[in-house]
Amino acid sequence: MRQSLRQKIIEVCDLKIEKKGDNVGLSFYAFFANRNDDPVLLMEAAIWWIETHKLDHFEKAVKIKQMVERGD
Repeated sequence: MRQSLRQKIIEVCDLKIEKKGDNVGLSFYAFFANRNDDPVLLMEAAIWWIETHKLDHFEKAVKIKQMVERGD
């Protein structure tokens, strides 16, 4: 996964955790605008989330942030 996407995921997770606490869940769609303006990047996130890690649709933001920071 490209570094810019990793950074965006960490930023979004931090924001969600700050606003809603450690138990907040999110999907990979949380990292993108409502309209699909970058389908290649969206697919990169989807492949990482669904194919590579076989994550559920909603996962805890804390878990996702830790995975990205570790380089999973």
